[in-house]
Amino acid sequence: MAETIQIQVNGEQRGCRADATVGDLLRELAIKTERVAVELNLEIMDHKDFDHRSLKQGDRVEILSFIGGGASADVQGKGRGFVHAE
Repeated sequence: MAETIQIQVNGEQRGCRADATVGDLLRELAIKTERVAVELNLEIMDHKDFDHRSLKQGDRVEILSFIGGGASADVQGKGRGFVHAE
């Protein structure tokens, strides 16, 4: 059985494989990379690095999904980790 580590994803503790990359995490979460930004330990990542950056014990990952079309003012900002862009 593969060793697991603990990381934080959008503020919640989560276990993942010790050899997992950011790209592996996104695939596990069924998140397409085309319209997403990833912040790893307070640094925005370049998409080309997702499959090359291994996750480490205690890493903090914030995943921001961009949704076209915007939303009304009363729903913008609701839904942790999502940014509504027009």
